[in-house]
Amino acid sequence: MGELPRPSHVYNRGRRNQAFVWVGIALSSITLLCLPAYWYSYTSSNTNHHIPANAAHVLGRCGELEFMPGPPVNFAGREQSDRFEAGTPPTIIHNATIWTGNHGGHEIVKGDVLLNKGLVRWVGGPYLQEAQSLYGSNLVIVDAKGAWVTPGIIDLHSHLGVDSAPELDGASDTNSVKGITQPNLKSLDGLNTHDDAFRLSISGGVTSVNVLPGSANAIGGQAFPIKLRTTTERSPSSKLIEQPGSPTSTGWRQMKHACGENPSRLYKGTRMDTMWAFRAAYNKARTLVHRQDKFCSAAKQGHWSSIRGEDFPEDLEWEALADVIRGKVKVHNHCYEAVDFDGIVRLTNEFKFPIAAFHHAHEAYLVPELIKKTWGKTPAIAMFAINARYKREAFRGSEFAARILSDNGLRVVTKSDHPVMNSRHLLFDAQQANYYGLNASLALASVTTTPADVLGLDHRIGYLRAGYDADLVIWDSHPLALGATPSQVFIDGIAQLTPAYVVAKPKSFQYLPATPNFDKEAAAAIKYEGLPPLIPRKKFQNVIFQNVNSVWSRVDGGVGIEKAFSAQPGSVGTVVVQNGKITCTGSCENFIEHGYTTLDLAGGSLAPGLATYGSPLGIAEIQGESSTQDGDVFDPLTGSVPSILGGDSSVIRAEDGLQFATRDAELAYISGVTTAITAPAHSGVFSGYSTFFSTGAAHKLEKGAVLRHTTALHVTIGYSSNGSPSVSTQIATLRRLLLGGGEGDLKAAFATVTDGDIPLVVSAESADVIATLVHLKKEVETSTGKALKLTISGAAEAHLLAAELGVADIGIILSPVRPFPSQWQQRRILPGPPLTEQSAVSALIAHNVTVGLAVQEAWESRNARFDAAWVALEAGLSDKQALSLVSSNLEKLLGAKVSSEEADIVAYHGGDIFERSSKVVGVISPRRSLVDLF
Repeated sequence: MGELPRPSHVYNRGRRNQAFVWVGIALSSITLLCLPAYWYSYTSSNTNHHIPANAAHVLGRCGELEFMPGPPVNFAGREQSDRFEAGTPPTIIHNATIWTGNHGGHEIVKGDVLLNKGLVRWVGGPYLQEAQSLYGSNLVIVDAKGAWVTPGIIDLHSHLGVDSAPELDGASDTNSVKGITQPNLKSLDGLNTHDDAFRLSISGGVTSVNVLPGSANAIGGQAFPIKLRTTTERSPSSKLIEQPGSPTSTGWRQMKHACGENPSRLYKGTRMDTMWAFRAAYNKARTLVHRQDKFCSAAKQGHWSSIRGEDFPEDLEWEALADVIRGKVKVHNHCYEAVDFDGIVRLTNEFKFPIAAFHHAHEAYLVPELIKKTWGKTPAIAMFAINARYKREAFRGSEFAARILSDNGLRVVTKSDHPVMNSRHLLFDAQQANYYGLNASLALASVTTTPADVLGLDHRIGYLRAGYDADLVIWDSHPLALGATPSQVFIDGIAQLTPAYVVAKPKSFQYLPATPNFDKEAAAAIKYEGLPPLIPRKKFQNVIFQNVNSVWSRVDGGVGIEKAFSAQPGSVGTVVVQNGKITCTGSCENFIEHGYTTLDLAGGSLAPGLATYGSPLGIAEIQGESSTQDGDVFDPLTGSVPSILGGDSSVIRAEDGLQFATRDAELAYISGVTTAITAPAHSGVFSGYSTFFSTGAAHKLEKGAVLRHTTALHVTIGYSSNGSPSVSTQIATLRRLLLGGGEGDLKAAFATVTDGDIPLVVSAESADVIATLVHLKKEVETSTGKALKLTISGAAEAHLLAAELGVADIGIILSPVRPFPSQWQQRRILPGPPLTEQSAVSALIAHNVTVGLAVQEAWESRNARFDAAWVALEAGLSDKQALSLVSSNLEKLLGAKVSSEEADIVAYHGGDIFERSSKVVGVISPRRSLVDLF
């Protein structure tokens, strides 16, 4: 592409804000010059007329009311960013593939990007020789070697710094509970610059975030867009994108609103109460606006006698909300359902103010025309790509929402709600939106240009243009390729990753990945208002899969995985299924298609069904609704257990509380995750027996619904602020039970553990606790003379003891898959590339530790194949090893063995199990003697 225009070397120093600053002075001067005329005119008719001494100040304040936010005049002509750090050298990123964000996200430039004084100076080129002649030896040259470069990622919805990591009582500043409407509060006042997530989020390419107050209140307070890098000043204010008092500031303010369940829950009210609270607050703000306008009208007309003795009307509590009505504030409205959108839309039209974006907005895709009725410009929709069903108002959320909204002309933003989702991996959400149908350019825009526009900052961030802030990311692969990781991040022209650890990716990862067609599913999501039927009721017994590229199968009694068939280049194979069992793989020329259902996999593959663990999948439908859950078990260490249950000796079985055909279980099933292991929910030390079940079964009595009634015994050992006994008390209790203590069912349960019949699964995070468990295992084995099957789940700090765990033969289930220091006992994570050379998985596997992957929330279960593929890329694992992480390894560690003959096989159309081009189209179930086709 041709050379882009360069910034001019002659700059117009005029600034819109400077003009505004001078408004008061100008008005004051005019007032003073006109005083004789005022005096002569009015004294001739009214000897009591008086011009106050503060007239210039009053007129200046009135002039401020008329100022509208926006970029200063010729902002792009800046010679230096107001955020420039002295001593930052000029840098040129040479030989890059640049996604600029221009032309609706369709412009891709091959060339260079020059950064200097905190700004992007040139984009295009080549400019290397010219830059070298201009800056000489001061120029830092980064050879991108053709790598993708994008604007820095912008997270429109974050609580980074106010909901800090690790979570500690002394740094919990997300929500005030002092009132349902508090527009006067500022998230900046609680911004913790020591939050561990700053560094982690930067390593994911995030350069700017909008720090919002929480959603406990209808009006939670003012938000502040910041940049994530550490500044020389090290203060919260120095992180602000628009520096206080800077002549380059737009004047835009940001504010958080919330409707629906959250305010109702905290204030024990209803949606009616919340909407009244909104109206009452806005009425106060409107009253203030009317008072100010009336006062200023009199002042500007020279009717000083009518306002004699009055001060300019001010109210610190409501002035920010008055600015909302004046159109000077970007309102970010947490809102989920049609009923809540309707209320807010009516509110905006009553009080005449715009909404910048509806956040979360799980039902927005069902009511796009309603959203368009909002007063002023149609709001953007800031959303999760697939995170849904965690509470009732999110229950109808759809993975196709982003695509549907875009098709209806609404702007889409993907956001993290950090730390709800780790903003380090915000790009993955954009990738998921793209996988389920959102246009690739719009998917990238959803974390760059669109949030910049929503914030009113698209004149300085969100694009790679001359004159824009020098915030950009160099990626190790195409940014929409799974696992795309920064090799360098620049904020204000300053490199943030020193050093950066880069993993070599296959060449194919440098190209935009193909994605499946989900037209039928998206249409069904609308037709059924977010709850389309997921698992077909019609079953097949005999199916022929054609154009098969590869087949993976379970071997060695189910504990191993091997590639059973791989088509030769230029050819494909056939797989015949009879009565739910594969009877032929390869050419299968002797089979006649009569009586068989035929399905073309278009170069797809067959692979073992995956397993999931760690979430309440199967024992809870909606985590925020207790009536949809099995509930927590009694814990003998934290309270009494009813005697009718057996008192302290009782042991609970998850199988007894199983719920089948939940939305998340069915979504997991049609995503290739055909089985799950779930333990009883608990909030203390003791959980109980886990169970192994089919995610595709309609009910417990269906054939093959429960694969294994009890699989492992589960406990939790760790530090807690919820009143649990000390860690030493928890360990002492566990030791006593493992050495034969206890009574009744509890004693018997631990006997099965010490006899080696089932694993003991201990949820633990801290390396100190894990080290104690290593000692305890050896102590018990010495006492009993038998090998103890011990698995540790969670295991955030297990990598620190990788060698010891390998020697002790202790398995590890990592949860979450991508580590994050949510708690103090998780703070020593191994984050992986680009921050560390090794990941937790690679460190553990290097010491022969058996590793499985788990999730924390039920909606995540469907992502197993993407989780495994991403981990494999970072750790350098084979496809076979990756598959094992979410199947045979997980089953082994949890005592959930399945035989080779009964293991599910999943059919993928359009690619293999780990390719983003592939889509699950069927499940072969030998134990049920049938095939489900989707």
